[in-house]
Parts: sequence; structure tokens; C-alpha cells
Amino acid sequence: MQYKNFLPLALASVASAQTPSLTDALGSLNSSLSSLNAILGSNSQITDALSNLQNVTILAPSNDALDALSSNSDTVGLLSNSDYLQALLNYHVLNGTYYNSSFGNDSVFIPTALTNETYTNVTGGQVIEAGLYDNNVTFFSALKQNASIITPNVNFTGGTIHVINNLLAIPQNVSETLSNANLTATEGAIDTANLTDSVIDTPDITIFAPNNDAFNAIGSLVSNLTSDQLTSILGYHVVNGSVNYSTDLDNSTLTTVNGQDITISVVNGTVYVNSARVTVPDILLENGVVHVIDQVLNPDNASATPDATATTATPAFTDASTGTAGIPFTSGITTPTTTFPAATSAGGSGESSSSSGAAMPMRTGAVGAAALFGGAAVFVNL
Repeated sequence: MQYKNFLPLALASVASAQTPSLTDALGSLNSSLSSLNAILGSNSQITDALSNLQNVTILAPSNDALDALSSNSDTVGLLSNSDYLQALLNYHVLNGTYYNSSFGNDSVFIPTALTNETYTNVTGGQVIEAGLYDNNVTFFSALKQNASIITPNVNFTGGTIHVINNLLAIPQNVSETLSNANLTATEGAIDTANLTDSVIDTPDITIFAPNNDAFNAIGSLVSNLTSDQLTSILGYHVVNGSVNYSTDLDNSTLTTVNGQDITISVVNGTVYVNSARVTVPDILLENGVVHVIDQVLNPDNASATPDATATTATPAFTDASTGTAGIPFTSGITTPTTTFPAATSAGGSGESSSSSGAAMPMRTGAVGAAALFGGAAVFVNL
């Protein structure tokens, strides 16, 4: 007998026997995961699919996270749509094994098991943003909703589990995201140019969305723009075919939908697009990402460069001034009634644009559950 071969095999068998299955690992945490375990217990096909995954990290919402939604009057009953339930749970599965110690101060964008094209149009699967904030590993999902690890590194045969204090929310489409982020002028401009369906349906998209103050600063010009001019201006804010998260924005150029290049500059850790400053980075979309900027980009002024010493944004349209009819393009656009972490003030101030300084965590609980989940029932009767 070849004892030298037998011993490693025996040790591997013992190690495998000591590593619990997904069901057993979740069961060992039942005091904090009984709500999730009940969901999985009543959906055996979903449980089997999750149990067969290998080299994954499962972010398991705690009882408190789920109870926060069940107590919200907008979210009652059962997540009866099994496809949506599977999509939501898949969004809590990271591709790869990431222990608590794997994360640092710089944000990373990790693909998840959510690949169902009904809910995402990002090649390789929808992502979450992750990073270390105030010594807590924090994950960002739709509209900068966030969750932190409260119990780390519970290993199972397919990888590891982290218990998190909030439910992650699947990123919404462009129109819903712009509305809920209070980027109503950008939303209205896209609608006015009849481009809504195009930006919603296009896969792998990056949008640099001017905040409301930016549009207000060129209000005097808006009424004189032709349809073609508005389309060209909006196209100068959109990059197709690549999802460029903040970690991808370095000193380079990107080609936009209207065929012209924008220049990305990083000055003292702040990201600029031409002369516009990125004020809120990495708002995840169903089909890509939005970065909020403090100017409307001008395709006829593509040589505009950053002024890192400026305290207020100067319009890239040199003859522009604030209009008298209120914020342009917002007439008829629904104003958000819930303040999500991604929602900007009219000027969008107060957020860093560097990849290591994304929105600082705030406990979101059940805030805006109806908006995030489309008013659908998102809970089980336990």
C-alpha cells in the first residue's frame, strides 16, 4: 500500500467531514438567521441551487435586517415571485471566497451570482461595492444602500458566510435610479430627448449625471437647445460597452455615445470629467453605473480642464447663466419622497469621488423599501 498517498487523502476526507454543508452552517446561526432559514426552508429549489455553489461568499441578512422590512407597511406578505426571490438571494452571493480580512480601505466591485437578464444587464453579473469603513466591512448596493458584517467567516463546503445587518437591494434601471437619487433634471432631460428606453435597454453603460444645480446653472440656454443639440449633449455624458467604476477612472480618455472623447483626470484624489468634478461615485444601475458630476459637459468645449482650487463649479457653457423658470427639465418629473444614501442635494455636495472614499455607511433599514422593490411584497410569513 502507498501510505504516502493514503495519508493526504485521509486528512482531506477528515477536513471535508468537519466542514459543514450550507444548510448546517446556516442552521448553526439560527439565532440570528432564523428568518432567512425559514425562507430557504420553504424554497427547496433555491436552497439546492445555493448549496451546489463552490468558491462563493454568502452575505446572509440577519433577522433584524429582514424584520425591518416586514414591519414596513409598504412591504407585506410573501415574496411570491420565485424568480425575484432567487434573484434577490443570488445578489447576496459573491463570486469568490472573501474573508473579513480580504477587504481594505479601497473599494472593490465584486460580481455576484445575479446574472438573470430580467434583473441585470451587466456582463459577468451584477456587482456589489465593498470596502472597509470605520473598521467595518461594508457592502453597497442600489442607491448606496449599505450593509455591514456583524458575524464574519462562517465556513461551509462551498466557501464562507458573513451575517450582515441589512438586506442588499438589486440595482434599479436608469430612470428609477435617477429619480430616487434626486437627479431629476438628468432624468427629465433624457425623457425630453426620448432616450429613456435606449439608456435602460443598453447593456454595460456608464453615465456621468449632472446634478440639479449643474443643469440650473445653464438654465438660460436650455430653451434654445434643438432636439439634436440636447441629444448630442446627453450622449456626451454616456459611455457604452464598458462599466467604469471609480476604480477604473484614472488619467485617461473615454469615448462617449456621441463619438467624442471625455478626459478623466485625478487631481489630489478627486476625479474630474473634463472640468466637472465627480461628487457622488458608483451609484449602481441595473445595466451599469452612474457617477454624479457638478457640471453639464459641453461637447463643444471638450478641452475644459479641472480647476482644483475652485469652490464652486463654473459652467462649461461659457455664455450660460441660471434660468428664471426653475430647474430645467424637471417639470412633470416625480420628486423623490424618500431620501436614499445616494440622493444628492441640488448641488450634490458632501461626498468624495475617490474610490477609497465612497459614501460613508449609514444604517438604512427599511427606508424606501417600496421604491427599491417596486412596491412588491418582499417578505415571508414566518
